[in-house]
Amino acid sequence: MALRTERDEEAGVALVTLDRPAKLNAIDLETAGELTAIWRELRYDESVRAVVLTGAGTRAFCTGIDRGVTVPQPPSPYTVDDPLLRIGPKANDLWKPVLAAVEGMACGGAFYLLGEAEFVVASREATFFDPHTTYGMVSAYEAIAMAQRMPFGEVARMSLMGTAERVSAERAYAVGLVSEVTEPGGAVAAALRSAAVIAGYPTEAVQGTVRAVWSAKEAARTQAMSQAPALIALGSLALERQAELFEGRGGGRGGEPRVR
Repeated sequence: MALRTERDEEAGVALVTLDRPAKLNAIDLETAGELTAIWRELRYDESVRAVVLTGAGTRAFCTGIDRGVTVPQPPSPYTVDDPLLRIGPKANDLWKPVLAAVEGMACGGAFYLLGEAEFVVASREATFFDPHTTYGMVSAYEAIAMAQRMPFGEVARMSLMGTAERVSAERAYAVGLVSEVTEPGGAVAAALRSAAVIAGYPTEAVQGTVRAVWSAKEAARTQAMSQAPALIALGSLALERQAELFEGRGGGRGGEPRVR
């Protein structure tokens, strides 16, 4: 199993942990399937009224899709099969609040998860970045998800700067991506405290509020997401060239990543 789920029935909170620390909690096809399954399972679990999502270890919350995964693609520039599209709670019709607790790196496909959390708690040592452009890939779904949470210029900068720049927890807090910054190792505990407060309220009112907040941005998000497959297919380099750039870590351009 690549996912751990712990339930505190007294508090009404579930802790879901990406459990691949040796792979920096990167998501392979098994993990993607387990995420889809747990969100759909939690829809029916009345003992769980709020959820905290985190990654095992302190090095990374999640580093996106596992580079060892092979995903066959249809022979059309207008369609893209993306195994990460169904890993988030909202994609699986779960409207119980989900809080993300971030320690270490959160990058690339991690934004599919962060983009569907109600809010994010991060350790002071957490960093956020989007490596797509560095490796010849279009950042579409990730950038769209972050555009719902961050100012336009911040999303554009993070998406375009690739691995050359990392957004610190303090900067993420300043621009609204993160709602609380903790000491190292404290993100999960802080998120669990908030989740317990929320779980103590009537769940019908809480879930209705989640739906209301999401409805405020859903139309723009849906329209943007519909354009993503063609943008990815037309703008990304061939897989072989992406692999070359990844192995060379972007061909050595840009030097050491800068944290801001």
